[in-house]
Amino acid sequence: MLPELRVLYFEDLEVGLSETLSKTIASSDVVGFAEITGDRNPIHLSEHFAARTPFGTRIAHGLYTAGLISAVLGTRLPGPGAVYISQTLNFRAPVRIGDIVDVTVTVAELMPERRRARLACRCSVAGETVLDGEALVKVPTKAEADPLAIRTERQQG
Repeated sequence: MLPELRVLYFEDLEVGLSETLSKTIASSDVVGFAEITGDRNPIHLSEHFAARTPFGTRIAHGLYTAGLISAVLGTRLPGPGAVYISQTLNFRAPVRIGDIVDVTVTVAELMPERRRARLACRCSVAGETVLDGEALVKVPTKAEADPLAIRTERQQG
């Protein structure tokens, strides 16, 4: 199921605001990611191969897990209209097929002069951090997103 869209404008953000999305990692997700990206490393696709690795079983692509951060940024916090500027990623532990990944994004800093937000990003499985980092995003103001709506609000106010 796709996350419900929520639009937040720069004016709506405050330090500490956070949003969490949970996703159960299915084998079909991993296979689909491999098909889309061309990353056919057998550690992700072959149980026989993966059984001989230190992980003992197939693991999800790290960038698939990181892509779940993008899902939060693009749909919930800040949501539609936000533009990625940069992202750091620290891979801490593997994500296995069947794991439930909780992705939490928290506003860490607001930079009003350029309408940017620095966001702390954390992916965890059963409370253990599997990936963390920071995103920098440009967030539209209400006026930039819908200038007519802002003029209408002022006239009615």
